[in-house]
Amino acid sequence: MKTTRIFTTTAMTLLLIFVSAWGLMASARAEIPDFKVSGIVTDASTGQPLEGVSVTIAGTPVCVLTEPDGSYTLTTKENSMLQFAKPGFKTRKVRADRSPLNIGLQPLSRTVAEAEACIMMDRVAEKRCDVTARHQMKMNCIVPQAACMGMVSAEEYGSFAENRFLTPLKNPLSTFSTDVDGASYANMRRFVNRGELPPQDAVRAEEFVNYFSYDYPRPQGNDPVRISVEAGACPWDETHRLVRIGIKAREIPAESLPAANFVFLIDVSGSMSGANRLGLVKSSLKLLVNNLRDKDRVAIVTYANNTAEALPSTPGSEKQKIKDAIENLEAGGATAGGAGIQMAYKIAEKNFIADGNNRIILCTDGDFNVGVSDDRGLENLISAKRKTGVCLTVLGYGMGNYKDRKMQILAEKGNGNHAYIDNLQEANKVLVSEFGSTLYTVAKDVKLQVEFNPAKVASYRLVGYESRLLNDEDFNDDTRDAGEMGAGHTVTALYEIIPADGKRKIQDLPGSIDPLRYQQTEPAAHPSRLIASPEMLTVKLRYKRPGEEKSRLLEQPLTDNGGDNVSPDFRFASAVAMYAQLLRDSDFKGNGSYEKVIRIARQGLDNDPEGYRREFIRLVQTASGLGE
Repeated sequence: MKTTRIFTTTAMTLLLIFVSAWGLMASARAEIPDFKVSGIVTDASTGQPLEGVSVTIAGTPVCVLTEPDGSYTLTTKENSMLQFAKPGFKTRKVRADRSPLNIGLQPLSRTVAEAEACIMMDRVAEKRCDVTARHQMKMNCIVPQAACMGMVSAEEYGSFAENRFLTPLKNPLSTFSTDVDGASYANMRRFVNRGELPPQDAVRAEEFVNYFSYDYPRPQGNDPVRISVEAGACPWDETHRLVRIGIKAREIPAESLPAANFVFLIDVSGSMSGANRLGLVKSSLKLLVNNLRDKDRVAIVTYANNTAEALPSTPGSEKQKIKDAIENLEAGGATAGGAGIQMAYKIAEKNFIADGNNRIILCTDGDFNVGVSDDRGLENLISAKRKTGVCLTVLGYGMGNYKDRKMQILAEKGNGNHAYIDNLQEANKVLVSEFGSTLYTVAKDVKLQVEFNPAKVASYRLVGYESRLLNDEDFNDDTRDAGEMGAGHTVTALYEIIPADGKRKIQDLPGSIDPLRYQQTEPAAHPSRLIASPEMLTVKLRYKRPGEEKSRLLEQPLTDNGGDNVSPDFRFASAVAMYAQLLRDSDFKGNGSYEKVIRIARQGLDNDPEGYRREFIRLVQTASGLGE
């Protein structure tokens, strides 16, 4: 009996020791540090790097995409299994037992690849990575990019119908906001440089034209803006006229700009992982930091699963402190963008500078998925915050999951602007070369209204600006929000005009209606309605000075002499508009062609100090080959 008790006690002691040891081992295993693995994925048949390969931790939703140079970085557990997949290539599973871990993928035969693409197309719509608070590791998560075989990517663009021709007898006024940026053009460049044409809804003609600056006359007197108007032959339909309206804002030397209160609002969620996302954000903001003055201030707010103040408001004189805070940022987690915006406004208001430049600079791919994330909710949030006097500039990054439509809403409602940063040169253009026009407002709620003379104009069409149209009565309504213009900023609008010379009628145009049976609509049939004037149109502009709530009015009439002695800037802007219409396969592209775009653009290279216009010609040449 005693022997039995001794044995039992001994056995229990051994069991306790075993359990304790097992617990310690399990605890030790749980405390094994994360293993960072990186490498390059290539086409095994050619050795060329592969972009857009999804690298997934097997059995989890965690994944990253390879960069244009084929590189990837992923934080996982040592010896976990990684899966490398890309449409058109054989999927591979490899153990993460070393770093660097370079992988070659074998291309599939065309028949097999097409079949695989069809299967994956169905899966992309229903499978989305889901990183929540349960995944505490610093992981990256984005929808695998479907960039080939005609697959649909996770990028989102707002659809719109092009403006059509209108008759001034029924629609004598055309009214719109000048809230316009160049994001669509930079995004197009990203596609073309990767060997693809952009989606048609990604092409906004007004943003193509306004990506470039033009040599318009500078404002005179007390007005911070000035109108100029020019007319010439329409290059994609020589029977039509083209009118270019230009607005130039007053230039202010950088050293004379008011003190700035910046809040860098940075998306550090998993979808921002990578050199061309968070890596490019860091490089971009450091360029801006280099140009801060002692009187400027910067705070940094980040958001992923949660929001955080990564840096309290810091004087511009402490550049290294600001840069260190930027460099320490890492990506991982979900995307609580709405909460981040609210915190950024709170900090901007706390450090508000009276008569200063109070602005949030949001850096994101727009993929909000936690909290306020739908378009209407974000629109209401930003519209309410706009009253604080804090502006919102939106810088878009990334590919594969880029939410362009959401970026547009944020920028338009936040009294700010929207730029797409596809490389460091674009970041330098937006944040350094065009610092004043991007980040300091000299005129707000800028609206244009054009009145057409039906004795001279049979019909007209505004090229672009579909998302910025206003009701005619909004022009004189000072409570109606509109676009802002920064220091030195230029805005360009183009109208295609069918002259009232009887050579062509609106009924000849695509989508027109039949002549009316019970009334006449030709100007000659309504002489009592017409006032004799040689003018083709009159441009009216309303703006408010920052801090004021009552608008001021400017007017500029145009008499068209029918000639074609136009400026080089006119020719270049018309070539850019033609290119945008070709990319959209517009109903109104007429006899436009890539060859004609290049020929006319070359006549407008006089004003090209930074080389952007010559780059445009190279992009058109590349796009012409992709479109064949």
